[in-house]
Amino acid sequence: MTELPPDAYYDLTQVGEVAVSPSGDRVAFTTTEYDADADEPVGSLFVAPADGSRDPHRLTRVAGASAPAWSPDGDRLAFLAARDTDTARRVGRDDEGDDGDGDGDDEESVGAAGGDGDDEPTTQVWTFDLALGGDATQLTDFEEGAEEFDWSPDGDRLVVAARDPTDTERAYLDGREDGKPVETERLQHKLDGVGFTDTVRTYLHVVDAATGDAERLDDTYGAGAYQGLSGLQPDWGAGDRIAFTSCREENPDDTLVRDVFTVAPDGTGLRKLTDGDLSANAPTWSPDGERLAFLGGDPVNWCIPTQVYLYEDGDYASLTADLDRTVARGGAPVWAADDTLYCLFADEARTRLMRVDAAFDAAPDAADRVFEAQGDGRAMGAFDLSADGERAAFVFSQPNDGQDVYGVDAADLDAADETEAASLTRLSETNADLVDEYAMPEARRIEWDSDGEPISGVLYHDPDVDPADGDHPLVVAIHGGPISYDEPVFSFDHAALTSRGYLVLRPNYRGGSSFGREFAESLRGQWGTHEVTDIANGVADVVERGWVDDERVFGYGFSYGGIAQGFLVTQEPDLFAAAAPEHGIYDLRSAYGTDDSHIWMENEYGLPWENPEGIDASSAITDAGNIETPLLVTAGREDWRCPPGQSEQLYVAAKKQGVDARLVLYENEHHNIGTPDRAVHRLEEILAWYERHDPAVDDPEATDPHGRADGA
Repeated sequence: MTELPPDAYYDLTQVGEVAVSPSGDRVAFTTTEYDADADEPVGSLFVAPADGSRDPHRLTRVAGASAPAWSPDGDRLAFLAARDTDTARRVGRDDEGDDGDGDGDDEESVGAAGGDGDDEPTTQVWTFDLALGGDATQLTDFEEGAEEFDWSPDGDRLVVAARDPTDTERAYLDGREDGKPVETERLQHKLDGVGFTDTVRTYLHVVDAATGDAERLDDTYGAGAYQGLSGLQPDWGAGDRIAFTSCREENPDDTLVRDVFTVAPDGTGLRKLTDGDLSANAPTWSPDGERLAFLGGDPVNWCIPTQVYLYEDGDYASLTADLDRTVARGGAPVWAADDTLYCLFADEARTRLMRVDAAFDAAPDAADRVFEAQGDGRAMGAFDLSADGERAAFVFSQPNDGQDVYGVDAADLDAADETEAASLTRLSETNADLVDEYAMPEARRIEWDSDGEPISGVLYHDPDVDPADGDHPLVVAIHGGPISYDEPVFSFDHAALTSRGYLVLRPNYRGGSSFGREFAESLRGQWGTHEVTDIANGVADVVERGWVDDERVFGYGFSYGGIAQGFLVTQEPDLFAAAAPEHGIYDLRSAYGTDDSHIWMENEYGLPWENPEGIDASSAITDAGNIETPLLVTAGREDWRCPPGQSEQLYVAAKKQGVDARLVLYENEHHNIGTPDRAVHRLEEILAWYERHDPAVDDPEATDPHGRADGA
């Protein structure tokens, strides 16, 4: 078999968002590609005909594009991007009567906002006029950049979320850029990917689509512990009301409550629609603008499934409470008509589409599983519908065939299988070259018994490898969350491993989602219990099937996948020949206050000084004396979700006992894998670590990244 080289990652393309034009004839979508020279991900915007009659057309040649949104007439396509200032923002302003009065139109302020000059450009709203053609035009000019937006029903205006610092706050921000100290009195003093928080408020602004003139709506400010991550999520309805989310609780930094609000476009008539009982997000108006759908999670117990809610005539209620399935990550309500909407749900380790009857009296049978044509061997994401509800687009992720955009007539969403979905059309082939050159893995679902509970997982293998041939090396890849799940998907990492002969097992252990509240809640407040049993039993099962050599079992996993490995190597020290815990937490006491998750910690365990026994019981570091497994421990230097000090503790604990261990800290990285160089380096490290500790490899020196057999 031909091994997939780690540096082929630079050739990978990942598909992000999709947006169907109002008439359903075109589909816009975003991709992330990788610039090897600049070592950065590059976002791009494409448009394809919905019938697949020609290849997608790349709209952006300048790096950066996200959040595509069609104007109501379908002639314009807006998006977010950080580009150099549009020349129209510099040339001819004096001819239009600008007197340099400091209202934002002078050359100096334009340069600061848009990035003309030495400053890095800030994210703004840009628009393509697809009827007239030409390059994108910069619409907004906010000093701190634009964060989110939505079109008005008539297409003449947009509502845009943007930070607006006071003079005092501006002076503080400038001082921080010059290296002055962090000064804060906020409880939520940091956020992963955002950094140290401040007091600057984000407001909604109504922006004229022709001139770019903006008016701030003073009552529409954002607040809450995770405001910097959740945003205001504005949606402008046909009834000329703008919906958004915010937190107006007494202590907004000490709760996950978010409420839904609406306001008139002139900033008057603020209304609060929910009562502080939910963590609400993704408000979406019905086509007639009379009703509002939104998602609601429990602000205290995240094991309770996130549900689809409906607001109508002063009341709101869940439409999917009896489903006992959570909305999939990234899912949001999409209206098909005034009485019907669609949403992606997590359902038994499968992201699948459900149709929801948007009426209070429709429960308990409000949600129906649809589009069986998806099958069981691929994942769906990024679903959207045309304004008339006639044409849909989405992303399929298929282990052996890439991640791409598809279109289908809404009538075929009831198809029982792919042969009946006559209109199903593939609109892109973003990784055709990669898939053609290297063999991508096949995937199968397997199930095993764990203390009397049926547990499932996904097993990946090279298409030329039959697991039943036996004695294969195994990599146990553990998902994060733990409120998450695994299903068959296209993955560069999986392909790199399977092309080297590994089987890859992704277990859906108890504590994850998609199997209902009871399944998820079994791990709540008792980390290091059921998931350890389920993962270890999954390994035992594939060994007993004769598929795997039990001396060649390896582990990796990110976030809770790293946390779970901490428990596995302290409770099951003979399970792995080597493990690679990434970006994990291993000491809950010291994590409190140094991460950005104090609310989650308190919700699940209480405060450290109130429940020290429970917190210590769920900290792998307290059993670090049992570690025998060689550990490759990695972290991001600016990861505030799982701070790097946690990885350092685990590394030193292993090293202190003479266990072979290696620590890798990535500069300027958060709780993610940000740059392509880092993604390649990470995979090279993992592959080398496994080979170094593989009993079937005769020369460990040949597999050490630096050519040293002792790892010194």
